[in-house]
Amino acid sequence: MLHVAYLMPLLPLAGFVVLVAAGKRIGDPLAGWIATVAVAASFVVACLVLAGTLNLPDAHREFVQNYFTWFHVGGLTVPIGILVDPLSVTMCMFITGVSALIHLYSIGYMNGDPDYPKFFIYLNLFVFSMLVLVLSNNLLLTFVGWEGVGVCSYWLVSFWFHRDSAASAGKKAFIYNRIGDTGFLLAIFLIFEKTGTVAYTGGPGGGIFGQLHHLGGGTATAAVLLLFLAATGKSAQIPLFNWLPDAMEGPTPVSALIHAATMVTAGVYLLCRMNHLLALSHAGTEVIAIIGGVTAFVAATIACAQQDIKKVLAFSTVSQIGYMVLAVGSGAYVAAIFLMVAHAFFKGLLFLSAGSAIHGLDGEQDLKRMGALRKVMKWTTVTFTVGWLAIAGIPPLAGFWSKGDVLDNVFARYKPLWFLGLLTAILTAYYMTRLQVLAFGGDPRWDKVGPNGEPALHTPHESPWVMRLPLVVLAVAAFFGGLLDLPWIHHDSFEGWLAPVFSGSLFNDHLHSGAEWALALTDVAAAVIGLIVAVVLWRGTQVDKPQLEPQFLQRVWYWDDFYDTVIGRPSQKLATFFAWVIDARIIDGAVNGTANLVRSTGSVTRKLQSGYVRNYALGIAIGLAALIVFLISRTWWS
Repeated sequence: MLHVAYLMPLLPLAGFVVLVAAGKRIGDPLAGWIATVAVAASFVVACLVLAGTLNLPDAHREFVQNYFTWFHVGGLTVPIGILVDPLSVTMCMFITGVSALIHLYSIGYMNGDPDYPKFFIYLNLFVFSMLVLVLSNNLLLTFVGWEGVGVCSYWLVSFWFHRDSAASAGKKAFIYNRIGDTGFLLAIFLIFEKTGTVAYTGGPGGGIFGQLHHLGGGTATAAVLLLFLAATGKSAQIPLFNWLPDAMEGPTPVSALIHAATMVTAGVYLLCRMNHLLALSHAGTEVIAIIGGVTAFVAATIACAQQDIKKVLAFSTVSQIGYMVLAVGSGAYVAAIFLMVAHAFFKGLLFLSAGSAIHGLDGEQDLKRMGALRKVMKWTTVTFTVGWLAIAGIPPLAGFWSKGDVLDNVFARYKPLWFLGLLTAILTAYYMTRLQVLAFGGDPRWDKVGPNGEPALHTPHESPWVMRLPLVVLAVAAFFGGLLDLPWIHHDSFEGWLAPVFSGSLFNDHLHSGAEWALALTDVAAAVIGLIVAVVLWRGTQVDKPQLEPQFLQRVWYWDDFYDTVIGRPSQKLATFFAWVIDARIIDGAVNGTANLVRSTGSVTRKLQSGYVRNYALGIAIGLAALIVFLISRTWWS
């Protein structure tokens, strides 16, 4: 069954090719069904590959297959091949599974859009690129998938490009990701220069992981930090996190697929894949842990003051990815992957439920214009409630177990960062409860004139079944997802599955059972505190509370303003100087000056070419006379 793994990326690619060739003729909704079936078939193949991997011996769960050589230059040979192991299989399972549900949801959500086939073309290409990223058996092919999801993200974020805000958001996402990609490329160059290979395993000398002894401490730290720079771009961490909230300008299925469940986890996946390299640099992993913890906290504070329902969830995503990065920096790779999988379930559910509410409100995203949706959108309310309780960390939902696993590991290694993570957990419960109360609780506000004179909205309507079914499936997954790794029921089940990938790199300072229970109770208390505080503060009919939504948080800690002042405006002035002084006066001046000199010289010499033979004869005579005078003068002087 492992030999069919190549079909996982090829099936979405086939859907992409079919839709490119005939998408416009196929139209709505058949184009959506073709794309959905392609990804669902990829999920079926992923299940077969999972079964095949489970049949391998525990210590040797790895299957490498090279299909052909991409190129060979000097000492560098790069094959097109796949690496099937517990990490890549885990990624493929939730990528294909959640993507299939989001494709199904999109059939209803994008109904009637004039570019309906194009949307599914981009979605299928994105899934193909993401699967290439996680299945590649070498860094260079991983980079191809990495760039593929980046360009698909640009197309999908700016899908409604006729909106200036969407076009700007797409460009912002593209530029921020290119900065991170520079780090990835430099890391590849550095690693290849020291190891002589880009293959993870099985290459010359056992691949990168077999040649790590060639990397000294400083070199290893440089490679780790360069890879982390790549991760901060793709996974939206400080200092490159600003693009993700703006990316909410894309259709809601894009937010769920790319910016909640899959693409933003690519950076965490890359760091986990390179865990043996990270283990060589204590300084590098400390930087990763600190940035992850600070990002989680900062994004959580910002989410507390956002009024757009999708932006609350966007900053929540940044915060949750920060938890994963914190776990990676703490050596808790299994905890990071566990939270990644759980996050795909409950954050995908939250985005799709929010999209259902937006769909029912004819595109309205302002929380202050919602309210009482529980009365008219019962399916959406129930499923969103499951996602809310899961991300808030209420047991026994998946978020409680996965987030608790991260905090337990951080407590054992970095107690100050554990405290910061716990404070972030309180804020998470607070801002998600605030969202729940404003959108689904209280009295309806959609039937009233908006604060800026916007007309009242029509009565919200429930979404069609193709949108409700994915919500139900994800709600079940978010509720029971914790069964993947319950440490007190079947100890080390998920850790045992991933152990071959992380052997020798895991932080193994396990807590005793008493401490685990105490930390678990602390996690519950944090969730309950945040929930109660939000209910008390927001359950009334008054929703305009500027004292709880300071401008500092609404403006994202003035982060964009800082970048605009320090980088944007000076760069604009520098570009203007180069355009009007360096380019126009110096470069163009040199070119035009040379042309003018040639023209002037030609104008002068042209007068010598009169066309009269007598003038030419006179010139010859004068030249001959001058020559005779010159020769005679030489004779006199000698």
